[in-house]
Amino acid sequence: MVNSVKDIWQKILDILAQQLTPTAMETWFLDCVPVELDDCRLILQTSSEFKQEIIQKRFSDRIKAALYDLFASDFEVLVLTEEELSDMPTQKDNLNSLPEMAGYTFDHFIVGNSNRFAHAAAVAVSENPGKTYNPLFIYGNSGLGKTHLLLSIGNAIHEREPKKRIVYIKGDEFTNQLVRAIKNGTTEDFHNKYRNVDLFLVDDIQFIAGKQQTQNEFFHTFNSIYEAGNQIVITSDRPPLEMATLDDRLRTRFEWGLMADIQPPDLETRMAITRNKAAQLGLMLSDDAVFYISDNITDNIRRLEGVIKKLTAYKEILNEIINIDSVKRAIKDVMKEGIFTPTPAIIIRETARYFQINEEELRGQSRSKNTAMARQVSMYLIRTLTDLSLQGIGELYEGRNHATVLSSIRKIENLIQTDHKTATIVRDVTSNINSNDREG
Repeated sequence: MVNSVKDIWQKILDILAQQLTPTAMETWFLDCVPVELDDCRLILQTSSEFKQEIIQKRFSDRIKAALYDLFASDFEVLVLTEEELSDMPTQKDNLNSLPEMAGYTFDHFIVGNSNRFAHAAAVAVSENPGKTYNPLFIYGNSGLGKTHLLLSIGNAIHEREPKKRIVYIKGDEFTNQLVRAIKNGTTEDFHNKYRNVDLFLVDDIQFIAGKQQTQNEFFHTFNSIYEAGNQIVITSDRPPLEMATLDDRLRTRFEWGLMADIQPPDLETRMAITRNKAAQLGLMLSDDAVFYISDNITDNIRRLEGVIKKLTAYKEILNEIINIDSVKRAIKDVMKEGIFTPTPAIIIRETARYFQINEEELRGQSRSKNTAMARQVSMYLIRTLTDLSLQGIGELYEGRNHATVLSSIRKIENLIQTDHKTATIVRDVTSNINSNDREG
């Protein structure tokens, strides 16, 4: 390259400075140093594991976008600590590994009753890829550790067999890359990248449902990998049966192997996760602090980890002593930053209001076109925005069975893809729902 890596990094910093505050730039990038830029990867070094994780997870997409603007090509971004940089020769030998896998190992995964089966299945696949459970399909709500298990499989296989070809991709990014490949006339390169691998790790597969061209490409990719005897691992926020717009060919294949669900962790598991994450970040918490965090963050490991990171920031950036008051403030901050989760009652109320009918009509047996549409939209939104099961949703509507509920959800999912008016209705009702900050 004509420009040095330092010159390129300065151009990237100039682009980031237009998007971020001066405080953010100084906090995260002041001591961030470019190490190497090759044809496909930029390697950076920063001063702590905490900054490493923040830059990798919060800012790597922006850095990748800046690199794309400069070179019109996709790059990976790998962030190292000072200790890792000293081991750079080993790091270079391992360039087949993925930066996304950094830190995700089975040793760092806390096992409890809610995830024991999924964990055991993931370990079995890592020990005997392509032969034990293929594909392995892990599903559950957001923030419960699906991605951790997915990448732990990759790490375990790479550590044992570093020459194995491992590819990790998110469902929506698979679509984006396919679109770019078609636009640029590079579909053959796309096929070679994804069909000739030893381990195919796919996160959030639900995002390809309803996208026919993407599903067709994924179908052939799946077949190529599977028929070669290589391993496929997939995660999703729901089982294949509940993806209404998923191609039946794919649904069948996803169910060929083993499906394993992950449920929210119990209190003891949450406490173990809290202690483990704090220890990883070098943070010592009292038993009272651990209990308070674990007792108040109940349904999302990612949010629980967010509290620990917030406390670490209080300590490192503000030089604050961590106590219960700090914990309460961190929880409050993280909850504010989190996504509002409405109750089914709010969803039914706002849907009825939008369609100008009363809630009793919406829940009842009326077959009028307007009321039936409102009922189907509300069922779809309850399924999408809450954790309620199909049976639980049916009980809200005078005891309708799960098959009726699933049929309604599938109808709306299909209409969203094909009918602009329905898509607009769902968007507007969702916006009304999210304007509620609590249910009284």
